[in-house]
Amino acid sequence: QVQLVESGGGLVQPGGSLRLSCAASGFTFSSYAMSWYRQAPGKEREWVTSITPSGGTASYADSMKGRFTISRDNAKNTVYLQMNILKLEDTAVYYCHTDISSLKYWGQGTQVTVSS
Repeated sequence: QVQLVESGGGLVQPGGSLRLSCAASGFTFSSYAMSWYRQAPGKEREWVTSITPSGGTASYADSMKGRFTISRDNAKNTVYLQMNILKLEDTAVYYCHTDISSLKYWGQGTQVTVSS
């Protein structure tokens, strides 16, 4: 079965960096686009970024452009999210996501807390 397992979250000061990882299994990873979403307390889940199956093209929400970078390693079935210049408002649970045959799959999420 499809599994997405995020890791790498934690507590970081404003201006700091974190790299999240999402290990995928149960499907042909290299055939599917991958995305990251996030959900802050009391807010709806929002899209952060997506990457094409080959990794050649990525897209970002406006507030993350220039600070976040998505990448993938198809040999390791893993997608990454490098987050730089973190802000207080980046505090959220970050989720890995993929769509397979119109079914949406989510990981369990990893908490990112930006605080001084």
